Amino acid sequence: MSAIYILLAISIVVALVFFAAFIYAVRKGQYDDSYTPSVRMLFEDEVVKAPSQKIKTEIKKSN
Repeated sequence: MSAIYILLAISIVVALVFFAAFIYAVRKGQYDDSYTPSVRMLFEDEVVKAPSQKIKTEIKKSN
């Protein structure tokens, strides 16, 4: 039974170490995206779809 307590304590310590490393990396800017903004103009814009035929017919009926 004492082995379970030891393993539980060790796993909590390891989890806290990984969490601290993650917080450190976020604060230092490790996950900042510096590449995408420079090439954003090369991406194609999304195509705006025309209103559906159903909406057009409902507008005609209301007039």
